[in-house]
Amino acid sequence: MVFQGERQNVMTARFMDWKSDVGTNLWILYQGVKRSGNAGKNSTQWTSKYGSVIATGYDIATTDGLNEKGLNANLLWLVESEYPQLEQTKKPTLSISLWAQYMLDNFATMAESVQFLQKEPFAVISDQVPGEQGLATLHLSLSDATGDSSIIEYIAGKQVIHHDASYQVMTNSPIFDQQLALNQYWKQIGGTTFLPGTNRAADRFARASFYIHAIPKNAETQFSLASVFSVIRNVPVPFGLNTEEEPNISSTRWRTVADHKNLKYYFESTVSPNVFWVDLKQINFKQSQTRKLDLGKDQAIAYAGDAAAKFVETAPFSFFGVNP
Repeated sequence: MVFQGERQNVMTARFMDWKSDVGTNLWILYQGVKRSGNAGKNSTQWTSKYGSVIATGYDIATTDGLNEKGLNANLLWLVESEYPQLEQTKKPTLSISLWAQYMLDNFATMAESVQFLQKEPFAVISDQVPGEQGLATLHLSLSDATGDSSIIEYIAGKQVIHHDASYQVMTNSPIFDQQLALNQYWKQIGGTTFLPGTNRAADRFARASFYIHAIPKNAETQFSLASVFSVIRNVPVPFGLNTEEEPNISSTRWRTVADHKNLKYYFESTVSPNVFWVDLKQINFKQSQTRKLDLGKDQAIAYAGDAAAKFVETAPFSFFGVNP
């Protein structure tokens, strides 16, 4: 969910839904790190141009993050996703665990990232989520300090890019084209008349879309941040609620807000009483040693204020790879 305020006051909020502890920790990743796409012998290779603060899933994948130039990346579940087959593609390959990190490592703005992706320089390859059945099926949202945003999906094995600053909300199913069509119906009714209230992704899309446009655009940063947190807290799934007949609806585990202008990355665990943040302006991203902030089981460790100094030097985690 992207908030576009006045005076370049841009923020992106998201929450993570999962049926069990997703094993999230925060990491500081630095410039100049060589990475592989971890997807077979034709894996794409690169060296990180920008540093970032990221949230992991199980410490094997980047699920969310903000880089030092204000580019934000978010991975969300999309069961309709279909990716290229490793043995059939001739393009360089990239494991889905590195999809968000590739963008954070290499790009400062939406314009340059979309221009790059339109050339289809690699194929994203999925594999089974550790401890789960079936492939990881995800779509990627990107936003930058200008308020520009995009949503990238793999539908029927093909990359689909939705790029427009008006695309300010992304949830789970259905695919983005269908979400826009459903939301058009609710826009005609009007959010002050009626908003859908279930925990289905399409209903949450409608609520988030209405409220992100309804909150004040001219407030100071402190109050815009309060508004954005108010909206992202309005649309989650209650903690502990996992609906058996709706396997793709799970409890909200944590929330983040990326303040693009001020380069602050806010984190709130559902089971912790505090919001804390990381001020990227205080980090020297030219260092070489990765740092980790341990959030504990269910992200229950209660930090407060700026937690940048509490990260601890730690050996880098290994992104999970695709087995040929």
